[in-house]
Amino acid sequence: MCGRYVVTKAVNDLLPDLLGGLGGLPDDYNVAPTALVPVVRDRHGERVLPAVRWGFLPSYAKDAKQKPQPINARIETVATSGMFKRAFARSRCIVPALGYYEWVVTPTGKQPHYIHAPEAGLAMAGVLSAWADHSKADDDPERWLVSMAIITRDAHVSPGEVHDRMPACLQPSGYARWLDESASSADLLDLLEDESLAVASTLEHFEVSRDANSVRNNGPGLIAPLPSPS
Repeated sequence: MCGRYVVTKAVNDLLPDLLGGLGGLPDDYNVAPTALVPVVRDRHGERVLPAVRWGFLPSYAKDAKQKPQPINARIETVATSGMFKRAFARSRCIVPALGYYEWVVTPTGKQPHYIHAPEAGLAMAGVLSAWADHSKADDDPERWLVSMAIITRDAHVSPGEVHDRMPACLQPSGYARWLDESASSADLLDLLEDESLAVASTLEHFEVSRDANSVRNNGPGLIAPLPSPS
């Protein structure tokens, strides 16, 4: 995790402390890496909801195709990794979601599970990078490519565990501190560890259609639970 997730208009009501006044979210039941996705960040003391690319391109990259462009950053190393430490210290975001998918390998193929908090949306912690395309003019709106990675943690603390990693999520009490540009890395790690552990305890999962395996498929049917075996 996290390699595919769900965001819908319903998340606006499920995360009012995060999204209040920021506008609507799209309905996308199969968000995949490289997609433009809505995130909440702080800009000059105000929360905004830009669309950024999922797949972290560091600011020092020579070109937009440089690899790797990771979609996840591990909580254990995000504050010290050469790729992420500057973003963790200065450019954090929150990725709103309804839930996410994980897969279990079975004798008949990969079986997707949908993981969510039944009474809430998920506020997944992320890190941002702004990469400048120096071949474009300073005033070209396409000069800057803003990208993100979702921070993950050990999933064995969660009753909704399917994979060994899961997104590190925040509670409403932690939103402002996480987005505060002046917060210290040590305080942020403590905050994220405590709050992601609390959110993990609320998660549940169930099997869903294998249609979720293909990014070509979309729609609410992807997160409908499969009937229980008779």
